[in-house]
Amino acid sequence: MHYKKYKSILSASNGMNIYRGCTHGCIYCDSRSKCYQMDHDFEDIEVKENAPDMLLTALRKKRARCMIGTGAMCDPYIPLEKELMHTRQCLEHIDRLGFGVTILTKSDLVLRDIDLLKSINNKSKAVVQMTLTTFDDDLCRIVEPNVCPTSRRFEVLCQMRDAGIPTVVWLCPILPFINDSEDNLRGILKYCKDADVHAVLLFGVGMTLREGNREYYYSKLDEHFPGLREKYEKKYRDSYSVSCPKGKSLMRFVYDECQRLGIMCGTKKVFAYLNKFEDKFSAGQFSLF
Repeated sequence: MHYKKYKSILSASNGMNIYRGCTHGCIYCDSRSKCYQMDHDFEDIEVKENAPDMLLTALRKKRARCMIGTGAMCDPYIPLEKELMHTRQCLEHIDRLGFGVTILTKSDLVLRDIDLLKSINNKSKAVVQMTLTTFDDDLCRIVEPNVCPTSRRFEVLCQMRDAGIPTVVWLCPILPFINDSEDNLRGILKYCKDADVHAVLLFGVGMTLREGNREYYYSKLDEHFPGLREKYEKKYRDSYSVSCPKGKSLMRFVYDECQRLGIMCGTKKVFAYLNKFEDKFSAGQFSLF
């Protein structure tokens, strides 16, 4: 871990990364890619020490309230957050100033902040997005080794449901020859239905591989799936976009199941929902009693 001061934190689309790097150890992580120009080891977390203050300054300058997003590049609930509480401080600013928030995570540490998420959701909108890739917990512990398994994430989704906080599941990536089966997807979608998930995001059935994350991924294939690396190299060579052999049929299966289960699906619709700010005070939805 090391500290660094930044001059700004919000992107043009109102997204932020509170930390840079991650210790979850997911074997497929695109954030390892060299194109992101991280000048330190991925597991050597760069803490944006003034992140909460930068966010407060940025929110105060906003002409209109909006949704603030975090987690697209680096999980805001890495273990360091237990002590540093930078994510919680950012949520406090979002809550106090009446903004909305979307959080993408794999960690059950998000439950620590359920009080703030409920408060934000009462006034505007708070959406917890949870990545689920692998229904089988034993396989999950291989592909996402240092974070809670899928069954625990399902419990988190259920607790968010019970708190009235909407959730979205990122059903990706789907790794060729590893978790690209209908049974795997069916199990995850059953979790989504049981947890009353609002929407599912699926960016094709496959993954991305480019310089930085490709080498790490292949080393983990050698460690846990002997012989699979050679299969990848023969089939995909240096392709950036890596599609599963049965990708089209699996994509159709997911869309059909979501329609049957009453779960929103489709990237345009889901992102429109995530980006839409809701002012429950103005709309008369908020009650003091």
